[in-house]
Amino acid sequence: MTPPASLIRDIHAYPRLGLIPVARFEPARLLLLEQSEVQLFPIEQELIQLGHGPNIQALIADILDQSRIRAIFAQHRPSVIFHAAAHKHVPLMEAQPSEAIKNNVFGTVRLAEMALEHGVERFLMISTDKAVNPTSVMGASKRLAEVFLQAFAERHRGKTRFTAVRFGNVLGSSGSVVPIFEQQIARGGPVTVTHPDVVRYFMTIPEAVGLVLQSSALGTGGDIFVLDMGKPVKIAELARQMIRLSGLEPDRDIEIKFVGLRPGEKLFEELKYLYADCAGTVHPRILRLTSPPMPLEKVHAAHAKLQEVLDSGATIEQFRSLIAALLPEYTPWVSQPGQTAPCSPIARAEDQARGVAPVFIRGSILSARLEEAVQPRMGTDGHG
Repeated sequence: MTPPASLIRDIHAYPRLGLIPVARFEPARLLLLEQSEVQLFPIEQELIQLGHGPNIQALIADILDQSRIRAIFAQHRPSVIFHAAAHKHVPLMEAQPSEAIKNNVFGTVRLAEMALEHGVERFLMISTDKAVNPTSVMGASKRLAEVFLQAFAERHRGKTRFTAVRFGNVLGSSGSVVPIFEQQIARGGPVTVTHPDVVRYFMTIPEAVGLVLQSSALGTGGDIFVLDMGKPVKIAELARQMIRLSGLEPDRDIEIKFVGLRPGEKLFEELKYLYADCAGTVHPRILRLTSPPMPLEKVHAAHAKLQEVLDSGATIEQFRSLIAALLPEYTPWVSQPGQTAPCSPIARAEDQARGVAPVFIRGSILSARLEEAVQPRMGTDGHG
């Protein structure tokens, strides 16, 4: 008889370093589920080279393909699911909200229902700090997925333990600014930054993976965990730091060009407001959101409205309007002449109260984290 699989997940979020610590726990079977063969093949080969070949299996699948996912569950009987399959690019999802809703919301619904049907023990969804008072469709879609997961867990308490965990950007992960800045520096610039004051929260891949695994162990069902991301990093200073780490001088050797906030983006993520609604756990860097679950019937009614709009071929504005009606904390991003930040009332108030964003300086903890993330991928000339 095939032993139960210990883990099944989409690997696109942090493909290389993310799965290596998991493989070291030597699960009976590690299933790598990915829609893109281009993303899947390299991590499969690396895990084989590290000696994990007998315990891994690479699977091409789309989480919205119910017959394929049902067959995988029936064959491999996974006991733990780490669900990271999502569209994560904010501006792209602003232009194509239907894809964010289909993949991030309904993909989560279908996968969670399948997990319950097949007796999965634990199900953890990777969420985002952009789900807090979202101004983007992507952030709103992840918040809608959280709302469903919490309601679903409450209805089926005592069975599969459904959990979500929120955190910010991961240094060196797919789509993060670090590899983008590296490429721009290698080409001789310019390094493009959206706004002089934009700040983001960062973690290294090992930090993120370790805390996600801890969150999975802490979850009792219906939990939404929030990771302590430390202090935010000013992206303009991050760019300058990376230029200096390459042996060059910003604004002399490499130009820093400010290109403006893109659709759906904020100057900063509002984790402060999330922490206010959180309680501590036994882990000092993991908090638990204290908001009560919504009735599952109300969530299903909202999903029916979303499906109706999907089927009707609605416009972008119709999607945004419906999401705003279903999710009160969502403030659709609106571009206006001279606007430097999304139209979130809380974001504007915090921006005025906060003043100058924190500066990323050489010698800080985050500077050491950045050097750890960047230097192993750079050649002896510092350019990679």
